[in-house]
Amino acid sequence: MTTSVPSDSEDSRSSEGSSQAFELLHERVQEWIWRQNWTELRDAQERAIRPILERKRDLVIAAATAAGKTEAAFLPICSELVDAAAGSVRALYVSPLKALINDQFRRLEELCEALHIPVHRWHGDVGSHKKRVVLEKPSGILLITPESLEAIFVNQGHRLGHVFPNLDWVVLDELHAYIGSDRGRQVQSLLHRLETRLRRRTMRIGLSATLGDMGLAAEYLRPRMSGEVDCIVSESTGQSVMLQIRGYTSLGESVAADGEGDDAGPLVDSDVHAISRHLLKVLRGTDNLVFANSRRDVETYADLLRRSCERQRFPNEFLPHHGNLSKELREDVEARLKDTSAPMTAICTSTLEMGIDIGQVSTIAQIRAPFSVASLRQRLGRSGRRGEPSVLRIYISESEIREGTALLDQLRPELVQSVAMTELLIARWCEPPEHGALHLSTLIHQTLAMIAERGGCSPKALWQILCSTGPFQSVSAANFKAMLRTMAKRELVTQAADGDLVLGEKGEKIVNHFSFFAVFPTPEEFRVVHNGQTIGRMSSAYPVSEEGSIIFGGRRWRVISVDMEEMTVVVAPAGGGCVPRFEGQPGGLVHDVVRQKMRVIYEAGDFPSYLNEPAKELLVEGRRTYVRLRLDERTIVADGKNTMIFLCRGDRIAGTLAAMLTARGVDAVAHGPAIQCDENGPKEVETCLGDLVDAPINNPSVLAESVVNKRAAKYDWALDDELLSADYASRAFDIPGAIQAAEAILG
Repeated sequence: MTTSVPSDSEDSRSSEGSSQAFELLHERVQEWIWRQNWTELRDAQERAIRPILERKRDLVIAAATAAGKTEAAFLPICSELVDAAAGSVRALYVSPLKALINDQFRRLEELCEALHIPVHRWHGDVGSHKKRVVLEKPSGILLITPESLEAIFVNQGHRLGHVFPNLDWVVLDELHAYIGSDRGRQVQSLLHRLETRLRRRTMRIGLSATLGDMGLAAEYLRPRMSGEVDCIVSESTGQSVMLQIRGYTSLGESVAADGEGDDAGPLVDSDVHAISRHLLKVLRGTDNLVFANSRRDVETYADLLRRSCERQRFPNEFLPHHGNLSKELREDVEARLKDTSAPMTAICTSTLEMGIDIGQVSTIAQIRAPFSVASLRQRLGRSGRRGEPSVLRIYISESEIREGTALLDQLRPELVQSVAMTELLIARWCEPPEHGALHLSTLIHQTLAMIAERGGCSPKALWQILCSTGPFQSVSAANFKAMLRTMAKRELVTQAADGDLVLGEKGEKIVNHFSFFAVFPTPEEFRVVHNGQTIGRMSSAYPVSEEGSIIFGGRRWRVISVDMEEMTVVVAPAGGGCVPRFEGQPGGLVHDVVRQKMRVIYEAGDFPSYLNEPAKELLVEGRRTYVRLRLDERTIVADGKNTMIFLCRGDRIAGTLAAMLTARGVDAVAHGPAIQCDENGPKEVETCLGDLVDAPINNPSVLAESVVNKRAAKYDWALDDELLSADYASRAFDIPGAIQAAEAILG
């Protein structure tokens, strides 16, 4: 392991004795701080006090995980609320995760109880009685998910003026997780709709991991008015980080998971087996997080590690954590991570990437190349107990090179991508969030929500609130009118005699269903049940049969019964099984800077000290192939009957160029740093690229027409072909970037 990049997780506090900001806090808040045995305020906490108390401008607070962002926002807010009268929710905290709300509720309850400030939480797992208290006797601080806030708008719209008349602050946690997403656009719309009802602005406070472009964070928090948003980026320098990238080679063969003998266990790939053995060796006995890029991989490694513990008669310390598992199983894992009396390692997806308080863990492991430097940085912030270095291990497996191995595989792209991301992490770079998409599916959702909230709404008012002054500013008036027409054709809306739009027959059914409040789709799933308890959900697309077997929750189960009407799968413990298929695997687009950094890695001659020997050998093989193919001089290379374009550009540019080639008759598909062109020679591909440069397809909607499956968002089915193409193009294409890349290829 090699000591390398400084982290952002170390305390950086200003002495209270010399802190002018500390003196601005209410004396009872100061007393509470002293009782916590704090001797200093952290950097972000110190700098946030005055602007939050003044409430003149919006504020983004950016800092690493566990840097005290929550307290940075709520210490000054609570100072204002100590002597405040009841009768209104004064501070609204919006979080993307119920688990994060539960965690923050516990933290704030401790502070607010000492100050006699009411604090409430509202999400799908909170009882109706506690929700009625908020509606009937609103006060203090309310913690809520976007979906539950939407439900208040739709179902209790007439009470908004009663619940929020004196609202002063809106705290938006995990700001970086919203930018560029459909859910993020929903949140922007909710905040704007709330201020429209209140007829005044409230102070918005965004809490975020450090982003590559804080200007985009400010623009997201207050669209079109980012100049009125201040940004506090924590100046913490932090502790050291121990890094290692470990390389493995997949031999294309399977081995028994548990060695030899009658109970040898299922067959797994040799590299998977080797990685699991190393994880057991280095992680057992400590608290850790192991991140995998898919729920399927989570289940695979959790099962292998559990079986290894049982075979060696160790207590099982390895449990899975992902979105398809039941709330009870996830919360049990979170509680065991916080419990310092026994070691615990969670094998997880991004579910534990965000700021749920699980304590600081010893090690972060990443299986396969991460999708972004920002995500890697967020995960790394979980590691490193106070005074100790953070530890990051990345496990990379590449296929063995044999006769007929594709050229791209011979370049060892996953290993090189991991090195590129690690180098960018060390350089403190991370991706700016994506922006610019139309989000028409979310606009349909918000149109239905506003109509339901108000019992009807004029097209003019919808346009004014949602688009003209609201967050859907990139949607033209013509496209908005076209969207309303197609919504009418789909029976989502209809026009009343007075001209207002009201819900149509299908719109009524959609809005009245419990799944309406979320803007993301909810695929049909089986409940997996054991002893009457739901242990999670799995896709209905996965074929299950009675007496079959599955791996779920890191354990093996025999299927006892399948009820298609109730959508339940009843299971009992078993010895065999295979991992079910999960819908909506996590992923992401790799940024252009990362891909270009990969080319720098290929052309460099040194070896990062954090590579183990097998990883160095993989890098040697990749560089050897790069030199043999003369990729420093050319980009287009024959690969048997096919052609590889070694573009080394971001996924959006590569995908756009592949779509442009496909529209010209070349069967092109983007794969990581390259574009594969099937059944086309280099000369044909070069000629086609020349045609694209001379006569580019400048209309992204026209280019999107050649894409077969453009539906991805919840209400894409309600868009006509023209609107769907425009929406797809806005989120998927970068035509100027693709043309520039084509020009560079041709020299």
